[in-house]
Amino acid sequence: MERRYTYAVGRRKAATAQIQLHEGTGQVIVNGRQLAEALPRPSDQSAVNEPFRVTNTVGRYNVIAKVSGGGTTGWTGALVQGISRALSEQSEENRLVLRRGPFLTRDARVKERKKYGLKRARKAPQFTKR
Repeated sequence: MERRYTYAVGRRKAATAQIQLHEGTGQVIVNGRQLAEALPRPSDQSAVNEPFRVTNTVGRYNVIAKVSGGGTTGWTGALVQGISRALSEQSEENRLVLRRGPFLTRDARVKERKKYGLKRARKAPQFTKR
């Protein structure tokens, strides 16, 4: 049986995006909603479309994404990485272009854990000498 789509996974912070890349008209669906509903911030929407712009494939693929965990920033990063991985499987030229940009590299920055005796990961209570 022939697969009609390319599958990839992207991750950022606590978010994981499962991507299906279909031939189509450039529609992006995230968790059953349009991109504008799922990620209302324009900067997030443009970041998600950036891999298509860089590879000159705007409007050639439809994306169906299932994203879980994290918040909108994590979702955006996970979508970008997942779409980039799927595009790089489509052709070797896409892979070279996406590798030059920071699209295929996993952003490993995550929230640092809270330490005992501190208010947050590094913020300490105010010190008083007397």
